[in-house]
This record gives sequence, C-alpha cells and structure tokens, in this order.
Amino acid sequence: MNLFNLTGKRALVTGGTHGLGMAMAEGLASAGAELVITSTTPDKLEAALDYYVGKGYKASGYIFDVTDEKLAAEKVRKIEKDQGPIHILVNNAGIIKRELAKDMAVADFRRVIDVDLTGPFIMSQLVVNGMIERGGGKIINICSMMSELGRNSVTAYAAAKGGLKMLTRNLATEWAKYNIQVNGIGPGYFATSQTAPIRVDGHPFNEFIIGRTPSGRWGNPEDLAGTVIFLASESSNFVNGQIVYVDGGILATIGKPSNEK
Repeated sequence: MNLFNLTGKRALVTGGTHGLGMAMAEGLASAGAELVITSTTPDKLEAALDYYVGKGYKASGYIFDVTDEKLAAEKVRKIEKDQGPIHILVNNAGIIKRELAKDMAVADFRRVIDVDLTGPFIMSQLVVNGMIERGGGKIINICSMMSELGRNSVTAYAAAKGGLKMLTRNLATEWAKYNIQVNGIGPGYFATSQTAPIRVDGHPFNEFIIGRTPSGRWGNPEDLAGTVIFLASESSNFVNGQIVYVDGGILATIGKPSNEK
C-alpha cells in the first residue's frame, strides 16, 4: 500500500470547497497529503477549511481566480513560501453555462473557456518549474464525459473540456522527460447538491441517467477518491497523458432500449 501513500506530499486543489472537488481533496488527505485549497468565495473557503480541519487533515486556503495570471502567480509563490513545495496539482475549478449555441453570448463562451481551459494551463505552467527542480510531480486535470460527447446547451463547456483533454496529452508529452505525469479524470453523473433537484424518482433526467449508466446508479462523490489517489501517487508513475473516465460505464456502451431489462 506504500505505492498509494501520499504522506509528505502537498496537493493544491483548485475549487476544492464543495462537491466533487471536496471529495477528491478529502481522498488525497485520507492518503496522507497536505491540502492547499483555492476558491473565489471566502465564505465557501472558510467552511471547507473548517470541514477538513475537523476531520483531522492539514489544510490551508487561498482566495484567487485561476484565470488571473498575475494574481495566480503571486498566490502560487505565497503558497510555496508559506506552506512548501507543491507536489500535486488538481485543476478542478470550473464553471458551466447552459445555453443553446445559437443564443449564447460570445462573452459567456469566452468566460467558460477561460475558467475551464485557460485556468488549468495557467496553474500548470505556474507549478511546473518547481516540479522540474524537484525531479517530478503530478498534475491532474478534471475533464468530463463532455470531453468525448456532445449534448444540447453545453457547447462552451464541451469545447473547453475537449480542449482540456488535449492539453493534458500535450503537457504529458512535453513534461514526461522531467518525471512529471499529467493525467485527467472524466467524471460521469454524480450525486451532488447541484444535481439533487433532478435526482428524484420520476424525474425524466434521473430515469435517463440510471437507464443510461450500466452500473444503474448515479456516482457517489467518494467514488472519485481512489482514482485521484492513484493518479497522485507513485502507483501511476508510468501512466501519462491518460483520461480516466469514472462514469459507471456510460462511455463503454451505446445504451439499451427503454423496454430492455
């Protein structure tokens, strides 16, 4: 089990204050990592840190927008000065704007691309030199099934996540020689506070997801913990440029007729 031990490692998780980001951060902490959490919302950050500390984990937090290149650079320098080197980066911060492509304002499209794609590039670039100096590191980009599939009303999000998939592969290609592994996680549909309103019995989308997923259920946030620990640990030292889809099997199947048991 030492292959999965993260004791002595420091993990920077962007947007790790709620939902899947918090579940992954808690997974890393349970394996021994020290957490550094970022957010743009002070109240959420404070609540998240109270939760982590209450669980007995070592955690610190910083307020900044990952798309603000200058501020992000200042904050990363401060993190490394205050807390120490960043061994693991999880690019989790993201937004979604649900609107049909024909109606979407270009400014909204650009904002989604900026947060979901440019932000991970900025953060990866800011931590990589330190990782090179230390002889290695782990970067984990949180992609999506929309890195592979299209769907109505999520054009900007899908474009960003598709781009993030290719950013992952290109950074892995460039930085592998430095013993840096850059991989991605593509979550499926998960039971979070955001999806609670559509996860009720009888809701059409709830029935669709359960029927479309071979596992026959929504994912639980803790289902992501094992994958993020694996990609952050020595057990994945020869895994590079891969996207691991944690989706209950959705991408493996064409689906089934509604009357098939």
